[in-house]
Amino acid sequence: MTIREYNHCVDECSDGIYRFLLKNIRNTELARDLVQDSFMKLWLKRKDVSYEKSKSYLFTTAYHTMIDHVRKSDRQGYDVDERVLSNLEGAENNYTDVKEVLNLALDRLPAMQKSVVLLRDYEGYAYKEIGEITGLSETQVKVYIYRARLFLKKYIVSMETVL
Repeated sequence: MTIREYNHCVDECSDGIYRFLLKNIRNTELARDLVQDSFMKLWLKRKDVSYEKSKSYLFTTAYHTMIDHVRKSDRQGYDVDERVLSNLEGAENNYTDVKEVLNLALDRLPAMQKSVVLLRDYEGYAYKEIGEITGLSETQVKVYIYRARLFLKKYIVSMETVL
């Protein structure tokens, strides 16, 4: 990969990777750091990675960097954004934004299900590409997405969520 291709890759992919990481970890500064780490790893491997595979390489690297960070932090799951939770609990007769409910539901998913749903529905990756990024088989990806969507559907239409 040339320097020009690398710079083009930064322009094309940085926002998508940031959104993916931010949706997973819900910490803007940490998401920015992980994006930076991912691009640094690409820079170090630029001679080995072709431009055509750079987007997939970046998402794979970002995903694994995020998992490594979570493991190092000894976190068991992802924290629920307390502001969203308090808004939902305190707004008994008020209008609730569907996006807030969806974000809260996403936060309640297991980490792997959340990652594959975000890659599929938010970033538009194919099942095979998601499998390459996460190290899962295509069948496992489909199962995780199916289970996550069932949970999201149940959660969103439950009476406790509808205010």
